[in-house]
Amino acid sequence: MKPALTVLPLLAAILAGPTACSATPPDRAPWIDALIARYEAEPVANPPQRILSYRYRGNTVYYVPPTCCDQPSTLYDEHGAVICAPDGGFSGRGDGQCPDFAARRSEEHVVWSDPRSREAAPARDSR
Repeated sequence: MKPALTVLPLLAAILAGPTACSATPPDRAPWIDALIARYEAEPVANPPQRILSYRYRGNTVYYVPPTCCDQPSTLYDEHGAVICAPDGGFSGRGDGQCPDFAARRSEEHVVWSDPRSREAAPARDSR
């Protein structure tokens, strides 16, 4: 009896097929997948690119932190429209359109983080 109990979950996983282990969450919006594809087509940023989700003013928002000095971050609404640049840029304060983002955001989740490392990135020709 015990071997049958061990085989049943394995058989169920096999019958479920590749969708059971899909790398893309089924509830992730297509615009996020497009943004990820764009980042993956670019050289690895320093620090590597990532997308975080938060609750902000009662809504789910998506935050892309700045990847380097003097670059603004980007805050998107759930449909992919840019809300503001909450931080970064020359002043470090973004575009000033959502100065309360850091104080009012909650429920942080990592949606995606670039798995590539800077060390693995091919060197650019310096000519």
